[in-house]
Amino acid sequence: MRVAIPMPCFNTTPFAAPGLGFITGLIMFGVGIGWLSYRTRRAAHAGEGYDTLAMQATRPPLRELREHAQGEGFDLMEVGSTESPSVTAPPLSFWLAVSPILIVVLVNYLLSSFFPLMDAAYLALPEYGATTMDSVKGIWAIICALLMANVYLVFVSKRLREGLKRSPDDGANASVLPIFNTASLVGFGAVTASLPGFGAIRDTVLGITPDNPLVSLAIAVNVLAGITGSASGGMSIALQTLGDTYLTLGREAGINPELLHRVTSVATGGLDALPHNGAVITLLSICKLTHRHSYLDIFMVAVMGPIIALVILITLGTIFGTF
Repeated sequence: MRVAIPMPCFNTTPFAAPGLGFITGLIMFGVGIGWLSYRTRRAAHAGEGYDTLAMQATRPPLRELREHAQGEGFDLMEVGSTESPSVTAPPLSFWLAVSPILIVVLVNYLLSSFFPLMDAAYLALPEYGATTMDSVKGIWAIICALLMANVYLVFVSKRLREGLKRSPDDGANASVLPIFNTASLVGFGAVTASLPGFGAIRDTVLGITPDNPLVSLAIAVNVLAGITGSASGGMSIALQTLGDTYLTLGREAGINPELLHRVTSVATGGLDALPHNGAVITLLSICKLTHRHSYLDIFMVAVMGPIIALVILITLGTIFGTF
């Protein structure tokens, strides 16, 4: 969903600058797998393994986790569960696991191209939100793609059909916290943008390398994502307050809006994973670990990897443009 947020601002699709997106994805994957492989080798060499009792002792109280964890992408209802299931279900086949992802990508691409061809003049009416197709096509396409992937799974997997009565309830419970988390951060951003001090932050960010808006855009999104502890929240704040400015600067510098879109979406994956990030806190609680034990690995995979990819993305985009 994160990749759809810049679409209304830059009038792009989720597949903006696909070549650069593929390259940056490979870089993040390579950095993450490389670091985890290195840590695995070191742990194996040191004879490390799993110690459930020791890990359980370091786990913060559940009440504290529920109070402080933002839960962006995780279901806090699962945090209290420490017992392994008594019966292990057989694993799904590889292609059954991969096919929904392929369906989401393909349907998202097709609908992103199809929706703009529709007669959507009615969206300008007040009862429909007084909006435009450019503002909603990204969300519509992703929602429809996810729905079709879910329907596909229900038809092809007997095991998923058997659990169909429970799945909507579990999904609804798991989605409430991330939805309210993101909504509250967007509201927080609107209040922050109205404060006098935000003008100083905006002017400082815009003053960074004015000849290359990609650099200042990347810094702005990263800083705001770090402040809010949320990728989607930081991106929404940056685009609501500075999106039009960067679009104008990009046009003046001859930068394709697709490149602005790709830099924005990749930049959110850096400082958003600082220690106060809700997903980080909840992940550690589920794994029964603390920041002292595991944050270095999270930092290398979720912060350094995306930042390295972002630097390479800006470099390639500046030299070669969009591809």
